[in-house]
Amino acid sequence: MSTAADPRRRELGAFLRASRERLDPADFGLPATGRRRTPGLRREEVAAASGVGLAWYTWLEQGRVRTSREVLQALAGALRMGRDERRHLLALGGFVSDDADDDGVVERLRPMLDSWPLTPALVLNHRFDVLAGNDAYATVWPEPELSGRPNLLLAFAGSERLQDLLVPEERFLYELFLRFRARADRFPGDDVVDRLQELRPDLAHWWSCRAVREFGGWPVTVAVDGRRLRFECSLLQPDGSALLLVQAPADAETRLWMQHRA
Repeated sequence: MSTAADPRRRELGAFLRASRERLDPADFGLPATGRRRTPGLRREEVAAASGVGLAWYTWLEQGRVRTSREVLQALAGALRMGRDERRHLLALGGFVSDDADDDGVVERLRPMLDSWPLTPALVLNHRFDVLAGNDAYATVWPEPELSGRPNLLLAFAGSERLQDLLVPEERFLYELFLRFRARADRFPGDDVVDRLQELRPDLAHWWSCRAVREFGGWPVTVAVDGRRLRFECSLLQPDGSALLLVQAPADAETRLWMQHRA
């Protein structure tokens, strides 16, 4: 824990406190009367509503610690922040907002996704969070669920079910990570690499390397229904914002298997 607060941490703490104090306890089913020395919710009430420890939340308000994106998102929900407030909170924490124009991006790219009945495809943001996918993707891949903004890298690193599908498992994950790393240093507040190190310490040599790969294709083989389906993966950036992960069938057997399930 850091004892000296830098200016941005102090501002984050002040913003959290202001957001807490503007809330009406009655909206949360809490008594508005009694010994409330300050307006709004108490710190312990925010901590309980968000699932964040009281001591940690107190340190955040005091500007004494940094925290993760997930904690800030939980606090934004507990404090009933709107879209602009949520984005500001994430920015103060050193994170790029995920939802700046995600709905618009998905709306623009949805016709393209749906025009590929034989080609699994995902829309990703710069963190490789999944914004949308097509039916072909769900046909091949049981995870991650195409809702709730799961992170694709963390899903593949943490799911034994996905790892069992890949032949070999590590090649796909490594190629995906190289393309993530090419963007990660532009958003230094993101914590995906830290999470990867926790999930797969056996691959620490990957997570600490500085190798990158912007685009380019790579093969992936998936074991499904006793068959080995072969795809050629490509990461595309069609409009300068979101990314498209496209997995085109690489042989006739794979195309036929996809056709039968389209």
